[in-house]
Amino acid sequence: MSTTAPIVTGVDFIMLPTQDYAAAVEFYGTTLGLPHTADYGRMPGGEFQAGNLTLQLFEVAALGREFSALPFPLALQVDDVHAAQAELESRGVTFAPDLIDSGVCHMAFFKDPDGNALMLHHRYKPRDAG
Repeated sequence: MSTTAPIVTGVDFIMLPTQDYAAAVEFYGTTLGLPHTADYGRMPGGEFQAGNLTLQLFEVAALGREFSALPFPLALQVDDVHAAQAELESRGVTFAPDLIDSGVCHMAFFKDPDGNALMLHHRYKPRDAG
């Protein structure tokens, strides 16, 4: 075990690539209901707040980068996966595969309009001390 202070103290933001910033704003702001905390104006990008993590959405072509969707899900914490999934389905979000109960958490998988992998997540048992 290290006795030195950690260099990294947290995660400030994650960048999610998009091909259509306006569609991303609609999805993250309206469909998911996340607060839209910044818009970059001249550049097609902005920020949404998900608890203590900022989601930065950016049209990567404006940076000269090739678009590639996030293949592994970003886990979005919710109080009740079943209820959140039902609400999002009523807003047109499609989930696949079926909800998973791992024995310690519930998970429901979906994608944003660009195909970025997302997940609703709720841990209902504490982490094992071992």
